[in-house]
Order: sequence, then structure tokens, then C-alpha cells
Amino acid sequence: MSPLHFSFYSAFTFSSLGLAFHRTHLISALLCLESMMLSMFIPLSIWSVENQTPSFTLVPILMLAFSACEAGTGLAMLVASTRTHGSDHLHNLNLLQC
Repeated sequence: MSPLHFSFYSAFTFSSLGLAFHRTHLISALLCLESMMLSMFIPLSIWSVENQTPSFTLVPILMLAFSACEAGTGLAMLVASTRTHGSDHLHNLNLLQC
């Protein structure tokens, strides 16, 4: 395994571990999700350039568009939960009370 591949795998692993273990604020969960998307976007864009496949060059752009939609939705949820519950702590959010 090359050091470049190891860095991408470790970035995805650390961001998923951060999402699993540091769940106090909604903004930290959103940042972990964004870092997971970024650690998948960079290898996809490098892979399409290395293989010189013109049919696969659209996939990283689509993934980036879905990532932007996910970020917008996450920030809208953050604003809505802050307005209704007073903070962005995840322990204040309960699905049974919504």
C-alpha cells in the first residue's frame, strides 16, 4: 500500500471514528461527515485522472454536489434545532419528543 493510499484510508477512518466517539455537538458531527466526504472526493478525482477515463470524470463532481447538498441540509437542521432546543448538544435531541 502506498503512503498516499494509506493517508486517504486513515483520513476516512479517523473521521468515522470522530463521528462515532465525539458526539456532543451537532456541528462536530457535521464536520466529521464533511471530512469523510472530502476524503472520498480526493481519491476519486485522482483515480479518474490516473486511469484517464473520460466517462468517470463526472463522478467526483456529482459527489461534490451531493456533499454540498448534505452540508446545506445539515446546517438547516443545526439552525432549526438551535432555535427549538436552545443549543446544538446532541443529548438534548430526542426522537420521541419531536
